[in-house]
Amino acid sequence: MTLPACCRAMAQSGSIGVLTFHRCINYGSYWQARCLVEGLQQRGVQAELLDHDSPEVNLAEWRCSLQPGLPERSSRPELKKYKRKARRFFDAWDHLPRSRAFPLESPEAAGSYDAVVVGSDEVWNFRHPWYRAKPIFFGSGLQTERLVSYAASFGNHDADDGVHPHWAERLRRFDAISVRDANSRSLVKGATGLDPAVVLDPCLQWPDFARAEPMPAEHPYAVVYGHGLPWWLVQQVRRWADETGTRLISLGYSNEWTHEQRIDEGPMEFARWMAGANAVVTNFFHGCVFALLNGKPFVASPSDYRFNKIRDLTAKLHATDRVVTDGTQSAEFDRLMAEPVSEAVEANIRSYRARSQDYLDAALS
Repeated sequence: MTLPACCRAMAQSGSIGVLTFHRCINYGSYWQARCLVEGLQQRGVQAELLDHDSPEVNLAEWRCSLQPGLPERSSRPELKKYKRKARRFFDAWDHLPRSRAFPLESPEAAGSYDAVVVGSDEVWNFRHPWYRAKPIFFGSGLQTERLVSYAASFGNHDADDGVHPHWAERLRRFDAISVRDANSRSLVKGATGLDPAVVLDPCLQWPDFARAEPMPAEHPYAVVYGHGLPWWLVQQVRRWADETGTRLISLGYSNEWTHEQRIDEGPMEFARWMAGANAVVTNFFHGCVFALLNGKPFVASPSDYRFNKIRDLTAKLHATDRVVTDGTQSAEFDRLMAEPVSEAVEANIRSYRARSQDYLDAALS
C-alpha cells in the first residue's frame, strides 16, 4: 500500500494521540474510539488513545450504566446483568491501544505527540452530564505540534444556543476542524467564522473494523437498541414482529416488551448481534450507524437527547425516511423494516468516505 505523503511523514516523525470518550460504557463510544484509532493506524501512523482518567467521571459513568432508565430504577436481576455488561467493557478497554493513564484535569501529563485528534463523539457537548466543558477536549494543555478534530459533535447543545467566546477562542486554536453533524457545523461556524468539514463517524468511515461474524440464532430476529422508546413505536414494532414471525432482542438495555433481553452483552457481542439481525429498531445514533454499516433495514425514533445527531445523520445521507413518527403508516413501517437503505444512500456514504479521507490527508499534513 502506498501511503499519502502526509502520512508517510507523520509515520516517520512521531505519533498521534486520539482524544475521545473511550471509557464510556456505551457501545457507540467504544466502537467509534476503536475504529478511529485503528483507522489512523491503517493509514500507516502510530496512533493511540489518550487514556484520561477521572474518579469523579468514572463514578458518574458507572452509576448511569447501572441505572440507565432513571427515574425508573433497574430491578435486582437487571442490576446483575448491567454489572456483567460493565465488566465486559472493562475487559474490552484493556485491549485498546492506549497511552499511559493520566488525570483528566492534567492534560499536560498526557505526553508529547506530533498531532492530537480530538473526536469523534460528543466531545464538545456543553450539556453532557459529566464531560461537559472539560478544557482538555478543546485542546487546552495538550503537548502537540498539530491539533485537529475528527467528527467532533456538540451533541444536544443546540446551534441556537451558540458558543461562549471563551470556548470559541479555543476552537480557533485548532489547525483543522471537522464535525459529524450539521448542528455542530453551525456552532463552529458561528463561533469562529470557519466552515468546518462534515465527515463520517469513524464506524462508517472504517466499517471493516466494526463488522463481525453474525451471532448464530435459531430464529430470525430484529435488534431493539435503546431505552425509553415511545409507546406508539412499541406497538408498531410488536405488530410487525407478530405478523412476520420475527423475534425481538433487546440489546444492552432493558425493554420488557421484547421477546429476549440481552442486557449484559459486551462490545464484541453487540457487533455480532447487529451483524446477524434482520432489522434494527433504535433511538440511538450508533444504532443507525451499525444498521447502515451492516446493510440492515432500520427505523429510528430519536430521543430529545439524541435528536440532533440522528436528524443530521439521516439528512446528510438522504435517509430521512428512516426516522419514523406516530404518524407513520403501518405499510410504510413494514417497508422500512423489510428493505435496506437505497443505493443512493450507499452512494452518499461512499462520497462522504472519500471526503473524510481527503480531510484527514490535509489535516495531518
